[in-house]
Amino acid sequence: MNRLTLPHGKIKLPAFFPDGTRGVVRCVDAQDLYACGVTGLVMNTYHLMTKPGAATIKALGGLNKFTGWNNPIITDSGGFQVFSLIRENASFGEIRPNEIIFRKDGKKTVLSPEKCIQSQLAYGSDVLMALDYCTHPGDPYERQAESVDVTIRWGKKCMDTFMQHVKTSKKTESDMPQLFGIIQGGNEKALRKECADALLEMGYKGFGFGGWPLDVDGRLTEEILAYTAEFIPDGMVKYAMGVGRPENIVACARMGYTLFDCVIPTREARHNRLYVFNEEFEKPADICLDGSFYRYHYILDDEYRRDPRPISKLCDCHACTNYSRAYVRHLVSIGDSLGHRLATMHNLRFYTMLMEQLQENYLR
Repeated sequence: MNRLTLPHGKIKLPAFFPDGTRGVVRCVDAQDLYACGVTGLVMNTYHLMTKPGAATIKALGGLNKFTGWNNPIITDSGGFQVFSLIRENASFGEIRPNEIIFRKDGKKTVLSPEKCIQSQLAYGSDVLMALDYCTHPGDPYERQAESVDVTIRWGKKCMDTFMQHVKTSKKTESDMPQLFGIIQGGNEKALRKECADALLEMGYKGFGFGGWPLDVDGRLTEEILAYTAEFIPDGMVKYAMGVGRPENIVACARMGYTLFDCVIPTREARHNRLYVFNEEFEKPADICLDGSFYRYHYILDDEYRRDPRPISKLCDCHACTNYSRAYVRHLVSIGDSLGHRLATMHNLRFYTMLMEQLQENYLR
C-alpha cells in the first residue's frame, strides 16, 4: 500500500505524522507545517476531551477548522494514557471493565469505548483509533493477556459505535473517516496473533502496533514488531505507533510499516538538538539509509558561535534557506522563541525528507 485516501487528502506512504497532542505542534503553526512538507498530524482524544472539550471542538467546525490545519488528522484513542498516567501513578485513575477513569487536577474524566469513538467523530478526525489497553513489553504474561482480552472487547464496542454512525450518516464513502484497531500482546507472540485475528474479523481498515515499541534498554523490539506486521494484510496501513528514531523508522519500513508518529523531532528541537543527514552526500537523492546516515548538531555548542553555514547544506527548510547556524544559536541562547520555531521546522523537514527517501528510492 503506497497511498492512503482520507477525507482531508491523500497521503503518500510511508508517512510520518508529527504529534499535535493538544491540537498544536509546539512552536509552529499550520503554515510552517505545510512549508516543511508535513502531510498529516496526530492529536490525542483524551487530552482534547479535557481541553477544550469535544463539544467545543464540534461547535467550532471540527479539529481542522479549529486548528487551521487542512490536511488529515489522526486522533489517538487515549489508551496510551493508561500506560503513561495511571500505570505510573494509580492516584490518576483506574481501569474498569467497560471504561477508564482519569482523575487529574481535581477533575474526573470517563473514557469508554463508546465515548472514545463519539468524541473522535465530533472532532471530525480522518482516522479514528480504537480504545485499547496499553502495556509495557516487560509486563508479566497475565497482564498482557488481560490487555488483549480488554482490547478485543473494547475493540468490538468501538466498531459497533462507529458502524452505527456510518449507517445514520449522510456522508459519502469518500468523506467517511477510517477506524483503525490496535494490536496488543506485549512480547507474547501467541497473544499478538490472538489480538490481530480477533480485530481483523471486526472489519478495521488499518492497524497500529500497540504497546511500547522499545525494550528496557531503549532498543527497538524488532522481532515482535516484524511478527505483528505479518498479520496485517499488505493492503492495509501498518502503523508503528510511537516509533520515531530515524534508524528505527527505516527498520520498521523494511518490515512493511507505512505510518509513523512521535514527539522526537519537535521535542529534540526544543532541547536544541538538530538532525542532519551526513554531509558526504551531494544532494538529498543520494542519501543512503543503510548504517549511520545522520547525526546531530547541538546548536548551543560554542563551535557554532561564528559559523556562517546553514544547519545543513542538504536541507531546504526555512531555517537552512535563510539563516546561519550562528544566528540560530544566537536566538536560542537569548531565549527568543524564533530559535525554537526554526529548530522545529528544520527537524520536521529532516523527517519529511527521510519519508521522501523511503517513498521514492528505498522501498521500490
